[in-house]
Amino acid sequence: IIQSKQKKIALKKARLSHFHKERLSGINENKLDDSSEWQKIPLLTKDELRSIAPDKFFSEFCHAPKDQIAELWRSGGSTGTPLFYPRTFDDIPYCILSFARNLIAPNLGKKDTAHISFPLGIHPVGHVYARACQKEGIGVNWAGSGASTPTALQIYLFDRLEPTVWMGMPSYGIHLANMAEDQNINLSNSSVKNILCSAEPISPSKRAKIKRMWGAEIWDGFGMTEAGMMGGESEAHDGFHIWTDMFLIEVVDLETGIHNFCCAEDKENKSK
Repeated sequence: IIQSKQKKIALKKARLSHFHKERLSGINENKLDDSSEWQKIPLLTKDELRSIAPDKFFSEFCHAPKDQIAELWRSGGSTGTPLFYPRTFDDIPYCILSFARNLIAPNLGKKDTAHISFPLGIHPVGHVYARACQKEGIGVNWAGSGASTPTALQIYLFDRLEPTVWMGMPSYGIHLANMAEDQNINLSNSSVKNILCSAEPISPSKRAKIKRMWGAEIWDGFGMTEAGMMGGESEAHDGFHIWTDMFLIEVVDLETGIHNFCCAEDKENKSK
């Protein structure tokens, strides 16, 4: 029911964009639950986004008036000139909510303090996780990446401030642990009991290595700058549970054009 209602709203808003106006002109908003109608929506590729001149992205692709824009988030996954996606004041509470849901499975709450080593800047993951933590009563050490708070200082802060949660990119987690070992510090003896990762893939071997070096449980999250945090792991750690009330996830066969709603509301809410 939620997806059926929100599809119409999403289509109506997308048509406000000059870029989408003609592309979506033939779509019947009253038949969006019909898979044959939904498949008429043309795929949007990275190449199409890259073809938009950066100085025309806001006027051609985006449609929110400037007085409604609260923040601009940079995409970390595009090649060439990065794109900056405006988030409106209405967007922000839902963006924070999408991140806050990844705090549930690890049972994080007022008893915890999070040391955040995600970059704190125009890429959103670090500062949105920080705000999500504070919304849930979790204290935050706003360390940022090694570029803003040197790695050696971050290692010192683990001992000095005793956080129970570390948040950052998996590769930086390994770098922190390696540098700590060089200083004869074993992070597996630290106060950190849970690690929340995102922004880059984490293979089984990398997960095992981080868990061994830190002695902590690892929770991965899946998100996009264009949307928000779209899902996260449960205690099983065998795939992402998608927030289907906020996002509609599809698998598309590029050869046949067939769309498969891998996370529809009436199906198992898990994506590997």
